[in-house]
Amino acid sequence: MKFSTYGRRPIRSSAPRNFRRPMGKRITQAFSDVSKFINKAVITEEVDVFVPEHSFATFDLNPLLKKNILSKGYETPTPIQDRAIPHVLRGEDIVGIANTGTGKTAAFLIPLINKVLKNPEEKILIVAPVRELAMQIDQELKEFAKGSGLFSVVLIGGASMGAQIRDLRHRFNFVIGTPGRIKDHIDSRHLNLSGFKTVVLDEADRMLDMGFIGPMRLLMSQMAKDRHTLFFSATLSPEIEKLIHEFLKTPVRISVKTRDTARNIDQDVIRIQGKTKFDVLKDLLIQEEFSKTLIFSRTKHGADKLAKALTTSGVRADAIHGNRNQNARIKVLEDFKKERVKVLVATDVAARGLDISDISHVINYDLPATYEDYVHRIGRTGRAEKKGKALTFIE
Repeated sequence: MKFSTYGRRPIRSSAPRNFRRPMGKRITQAFSDVSKFINKAVITEEVDVFVPEHSFATFDLNPLLKKNILSKGYETPTPIQDRAIPHVLRGEDIVGIANTGTGKTAAFLIPLINKVLKNPEEKILIVAPVRELAMQIDQELKEFAKGSGLFSVVLIGGASMGAQIRDLRHRFNFVIGTPGRIKDHIDSRHLNLSGFKTVVLDEADRMLDMGFIGPMRLLMSQMAKDRHTLFFSATLSPEIEKLIHEFLKTPVRISVKTRDTARNIDQDVIRIQGKTKFDVLKDLLIQEEFSKTLIFSRTKHGADKLAKALTTSGVRADAIHGNRNQNARIKVLEDFKKERVKVLVATDVAARGLDISDISHVINYDLPATYEDYVHRIGRTGRAEKKGKALTFIE
């Protein structure tokens, strides 16, 4: 028997009866035991220390790019960067299996920017499952490519088609976007991928999970046959293996994924007994340690309703989901990053790919549909080796 960090009642390892029901469209055995949500972050003296084979100073990179990398404070590459960058520089197809927050964006951006700086005629397509991730990739690209004159076009839903069409008329080297919106521009003949010889499929497992297999196949079929393909995923299922065989040629496989959840995320459950979920949530959020909290709601309506109720009760909160327009989503994220709001309530899809530093807590106000969703949710905290906490409400 185990006691919750935040509750007074004991938590038993067997799940309550209603906890076993299938949730959402996908059914998984992951929720057969409440202990899936309990894992104490343990810091020991004996840890595995990664020793990189390279440093950013020794990579064979364009001097301007190298200067921008070092100015961002990058000195020692993460495992995925250390192992992937040399292969990408050599033009080899790669399959990168890595947890979220491992630095994989830089692992493909740095060598690809170098590729374009060597040959300004290069055109590169980067495909991400959701808008926020596409925007974050573009922001990181701008930082690494500062002063180079490289131009990128971001093609995402919720933003003006007209503005994107105007951008596509300029000379560009990178197109970064979501599958659906990229397909829209192909269908309307504003984008022709035949001149693109390099493609990145980022979080391919999530794109597959979200039903983007059709648009993904279309994009790949429109590109040059001798393309350079970089494929990143957090999981390696039979469906992902099928895509790898379909899209890549003799790829180098790089895996730095050691476990589903980070060791430095303290996971626990909160049993809702004697109070409402909302009252329990308020009691938690008034505690000082809940400095920047991400809360997950199952639905868009639920996210809005919860954020409004928290605001009414005196908690600075806002919501992000697919029904909010792009400008509103950008503002909400900026407010959360700069701590103008203390609490962000999000749906799973809206939070996909979010990379916000110093999130102290993730709260699963509504249960995730699958264990994979749970892993993704709690991966928003405990990033960059910092300690984080994840709590799951169980009624």
